[in-house]
Amino acid sequence: PHVTEMAGEALGRDGGSRHADAVALGEADETWPRIVEDAARGMLKDVYAPVDDFGQERKPSLQPYPEIPWDKIKLDQFNLLPGILHPLLKRVGAGWGTFRIIPVESGRGCPYGCEFCTVTGFFGDSIRFRTNESVVNELLLLKARAREEGGQIAVFFIDDNFAINVKRTKSLLRDIIAANAQVHWVAQISANLLRDEELVDLIAASGGKWIFIGMESIDPANLADVKKGFNKPGEYSVVLDRLAQRNVYAITSFIFGMDNDEPGVAERTLKEIRSWPPGLPIFGLMTPLPATPLYKRLESAGRLTRPKHWQEFIPFAMAHAPLKMSIEEAHNEVRIGWANSYSPQAIEKAVDSLNNKPLGYRINILIARLCFRGIYFPQMGPFAWVKTIFENRRTILKLMWQGFGGGLHASAPPVATQRSPVEN
Repeated sequence: PHVTEMAGEALGRDGGSRHADAVALGEADETWPRIVEDAARGMLKDVYAPVDDFGQERKPSLQPYPEIPWDKIKLDQFNLLPGILHPLLKRVGAGWGTFRIIPVESGRGCPYGCEFCTVTGFFGDSIRFRTNESVVNELLLLKARAREEGGQIAVFFIDDNFAINVKRTKSLLRDIIAANAQVHWVAQISANLLRDEELVDLIAASGGKWIFIGMESIDPANLADVKKGFNKPGEYSVVLDRLAQRNVYAITSFIFGMDNDEPGVAERTLKEIRSWPPGLPIFGLMTPLPATPLYKRLESAGRLTRPKHWQEFIPFAMAHAPLKMSIEEAHNEVRIGWANSYSPQAIEKAVDSLNNKPLGYRINILIARLCFRGIYFPQMGPFAWVKTIFENRRTILKLMWQGFGGGLHASAPPVATQRSPVEN
């Protein structure tokens, strides 16, 4: 999305350095073959735009969809676990030596138009889907590969809003179940769509394990300001309980530094989070990205403190002044959110809260918390991982002991053999 909106910057047309030989605007499904051909001939153009013969932007259909050769692609590149964890988790059994998250697309687009989001501007309000058969065949290929090689594998549906068309999503999930194509999967779904009990039943029965929910704020005024009033904070707890009752858990995303936020917003949010089932809370700062309505509003109001903040990128640093707190106060709220959610004590508490579940669920949330911790805290090198493992040694050793004592219970119940209200 960035280079599509800022093509001149990438090509050095704004007075700065040139960063690219060519820029593909928008979705490159149809332009990419032309780019490769021109590059092979040494005749690259500066800009490739997905337009029809009349110069109008054309959105590529997802039907037919290219077959991804998952039977040949090296899957190690999708393994989330650092090498230092492999021998520890491998001894637990049930294939926990590797944990691969495979990206799969089932559809594109989201019509909601949240003020801070680049999705609507990039994909437009053109909602498109692959055929159910195409998605199911891809899952079957991945499932066969996982069975052949062993190890834990999950799919991340990278759709911007996996259930934006609830009728279509239910149809896809039913077909996954009917074809015995269930693998554990993760997807992004807005909270308002999870009011549908049948949809949640189908999510669980088809292999859904984690749902990313952009909650953004527990303050309705903040949500209305950024055009996300369809989120209802009063429903958050009900939605998360509904998922957890079916052994599906949530990645809950929050933005601090919104116009109605004041110092203490992190603790107020954490108080709500502590009353919910265990999940993966993540915290960020309101960030005005180029060409979004948020950027234009803040620019016209003279509130941007770093108008080209992406050129001097600093993670978790604001680029505009909030209304009811200072920039440094907003940064501190994010630190509080992460520190309280990903301390060794918080991780242990989240894992222990699932003591009534099979061991696989507890290993899953441990690995997820350790990996998500690295979004905020430096955790790329081996030493950082050794330190993290040492700090969480109590929880890790506890799970290893449980694994040695009952290896047969080390994995979650096979989704494909579970019966659900949907099947009945």
